Amino acid sequence: MSDKLDPKELKILSDILALVLEDQPGQSANALEAIRNRARRNGTTGGALKNLFTAIAPNPPARAQPRPRAPRAAGAQEMQAARARISQLTESLNKLDLDLRSARARNEELRSQLYLTQQARAESQAALSMMQARPAAPRRAAVALAFAIGALAGIAGTEMLHVLNLPALPDRAVAAD
Repeated sequence: MSDKLDPKELKILSDILALVLEDQPGQSANALEAIRNRARRNGTTGGALKNLFTAIAPNPPARAQPRPRAPRAAGAQEMQAARARISQLTESLNKLDLDLRSARARNEELRSQLYLTQQARAESQAALSMMQARPAAPRRAAVALAFAIGALAGIAGTEMLHVLNLPALPDRAVAAD
C-alpha cells in the first residue's frame, strides 16, 4: 500500500463504510462484501486498513475551501432582485390559480351539460324503442279499414258515374196516347 492516499479510494471507502452502518440489513451485508472484495483485489489486510484509519485520524485530508462571500452591496442588489423575482412568481402563481379555478368551473359546467345530453339521449332511445315495440296489429287494422273505406267509396263513385251517364229513357207512360 502506498503512503499517499488516493482521494477517490478514500471517498469510495467512506461511502461503503456509511452503508455498513445503515439500519437495513441487506445494504449493510452488501457493503461489507464490497469492502472484502476491494481489500482482496488491492491486497489489503485488516491491519493495514486499521493503520490507514489511524493515519487519517490525526491529520485528515484537507477539505475544499468555502467560496468567499460577495460584498454587502452586491448582496443587497441580489436580495432586491430575488424579492422582485419572488413577487413576479407570486403574481404568476395567483394568475395560474385563477385560470385553474375558471377551467375547473368550465369543466363542471361542461360535465353537467354532458349529463343532461346523456339523459335526453336515453329518453329519446326509450321513446324510440317503445315506438318500435308497438304491435303491428293496430297499424294493420288501420290500413285494412282505410282500404275498405276506399273500396266502398270507389264502388259508390263508379255507380254514380254509371247512373249519370245513362241515356235518358223516354217516359212510357206518356207515349201511349
